Formats: sequence, structure tokens, C-alpha cells
Amino acid sequence: MRPPVEVSVLIVSLLAPGVLYTINNIPALQEPLPILGLGMFILGFVLLLLRLTVSNQTKVDPLFYVFAEFSFTCMVGLTNALEQDGFISGFMGFYLKKGEPHLSTAYAVMMSYWDGIVHFILFLTIIHRMFRGKSYRSLGLLWAGSSIANQIVHIPGVVIGKYGSNIRPGFWRNIPFFLAPFWAASVLFSRPREMPVVTADKISAEQKKGLLFRPIDLLLSLMLLGAMAFSVFRGFVVLDCPLDTCFTYIYQYEPYLKDPVVFPRVMMLVYLFYAMPLMAFFTHGLRTPGCSWMLDWTIFFAGAMAQSQWCHIGASQHSRTPYTYRVPADKWWPVITLNVLLAALPALLALRCHTNPVYFMKPVPEGQTNKEKKKN
Repeated sequence: MRPPVEVSVLIVSLLAPGVLYTINNIPALQEPLPILGLGMFILGFVLLLLRLTVSNQTKVDPLFYVFAEFSFTCMVGLTNALEQDGFISGFMGFYLKKGEPHLSTAYAVMMSYWDGIVHFILFLTIIHRMFRGKSYRSLGLLWAGSSIANQIVHIPGVVIGKYGSNIRPGFWRNIPFFLAPFWAASVLFSRPREMPVVTADKISAEQKKGLLFRPIDLLLSLMLLGAMAFSVFRGFVVLDCPLDTCFTYIYQYEPYLKDPVVFPRVMMLVYLFYAMPLMAFFTHGLRTPGCSWMLDWTIFFAGAMAQSQWCHIGASQHSRTPYTYRVPADKWWPVITLNVLLAALPALLALRCHTNPVYFMKPVPEGQTNKEKKKN
């Protein structure tokens, strides 16, 4: 009798540290091109193993291979984070020298922890639900938002930052991992969403309420406006705005924004050009009834902001960030509080949308009860 698929994926993923330790002790495999070739071969071999684990299944969701393959790389990431923080040794030395030197930065360490813990748990949960016929669409969108946010900061940050002049062939293995989350997100967004069917009268009554009569939505709208203003401000700060306020902020509150690794600067620009417009759409969705797209995009956005803020907050405090770029001790509480709120707001917004989605639903014929399900 075969073990459950998620157990098989877990076993395959746990091979990663052993593979890294072996390569780290074979000098012939530690040159830039062999590292890239061997990396692609290992990923292909892992894919073959995963295919064998589901060979008895009549139909396998293609997203399974994405989630399962990423599970293996999650363990690579966790191994890197643990080694950089001194918990283990002898696994990643070769790859940091001849593969991706930037993985020793504070941002990459925090990114690796997120991959190795949060993403890994998400993958195993999704795979568990997938092979038991349960919905995993929301969890998939949460991961897609998190992974895309990671990649659009990680890859440009390497190319234009201090490590851009030292890019090795191993770096280009990130390309499929950059593209796969976008493909997975498009697949998940295109699939029908399950929503409870509510009577037309109840939907109509809820949607007639103005924003002032929905205090939670009003508070979320005000918080979104504040987050938008904060995102614009920090975007101006990293663009070297000459205003005294910007100068004071970057030197006295968040000097990490001028760290030469460039990851924080890229992140603030992503917030300015992508997160801020999304938050503007969310404020519109909170005051306009029937915006059913809110139910998907708030989950996607919550994943993106949680991952981004985890890396930003953690890296700004990490020992691998030079002391001069860390948050000053006397400004620690206001800076960290603002950043934590920026991570929590999208999660609260997504929670609000999914615990009571009536305001965002389209009217349905009378007579249907909320015990039924319908595809929307």
C-alpha cells in the first residue's frame, strides 16, 4: 500500500539537504556551469520521482507538479537559512561561492525561511486537499501572491544591486521558478469560485448599506488610504526625493531602504507601482456592491504583502545587515509597528471578505438558501 501523496512529497523534499551535502563535498561538481547543469538534472530527477508517486492516479492536476517541485526547493531554501544563521554547516558553501552569492544576504535568508516554513506547509496542505477532492483554490492564490511578490523583488534586486556584477550561471535556474507562479495564478484565477447561495433579499439588504453603516468596512477603507499614503511616501524616499521629510525618514527611521543590496528599494517601488493601485481598487470594492473579484484578489494580495513584509522587517533587523542600515533602537517601535500593520491589513481585508462575502456577491433568484452551493 502506497503512502499518501503528501507523505511521498515530504519524503522526496527531505532528500534536498542530503543532495546539497554530497555536492558540497565533491570539488569536481563545484564549478559554475556544472552547478547549473547538475541543478537542472536534479530538478528533472525530482520531477520523475514525483511522477512515479502518482502513477496509480487516473487523473492528476498539473498544478500538483508545480507545488511538489517547489516543495523540494523549499527544503533547499530552509537549509540555506539555517546554515547562514549558524545552526548547521557544510551544505551551502559551494553554492554561495559559485552559484548564487546573494543568498547570504539578510533578505535572502528571510526569504529562505519563508519558503522553507510557510510555503512548504502550504504545499503539503494543498496537495493533501487536492488528492482528497477538496477545494484548494484560496490556498493556491495565497501562495501565488506570496511567490510572485518574492520573485519580482528577488530577481530584479540581484540584477541591479551589488551582486549584479557577479551573476553566475546558477542564477538562471530561477527563470522557471519566476514563470511558474504566474502560470499557476492564471490557472487558479480562471477556475470557478465556490460561493454560498444567498437569497436575493438578503443580498439586496446588505448592499443597500452605505459605508457609514458598515463600520468595519469604513475602518478598513481608512486604513487602506493610510497604507497607500505610506507606500507613496516610501516610494518617493527610495527615489531620492529631496524633501527634508524623506531625508529624515531614510536616515533616522529606515536606513535599511538605502542598503546597497537594493532589495528594499525594489520592494518599495513594487509597493508604489503595484500594491498602491491594488489598494485603491480595494477601497473602491469596499464601497461598491457586487465586486466579486475582491474575494480572489484580497487573498492574492494578502499572500504578497505577508511575504514581502516578513522579508523586509526581518532583514532590517538581521545580523547580516550592516549595523548602520538597521532600524535605530530609539525608532524601533514606530517603524516596526507601521510595517507590521502594513502586513496585517491585507490579511484582515481578506478575512473580512471571506467571512461575510454577501456585499461582494451578485444577486441571485429568490428561494435559494445559503445551504446550497453554486459556481460563481
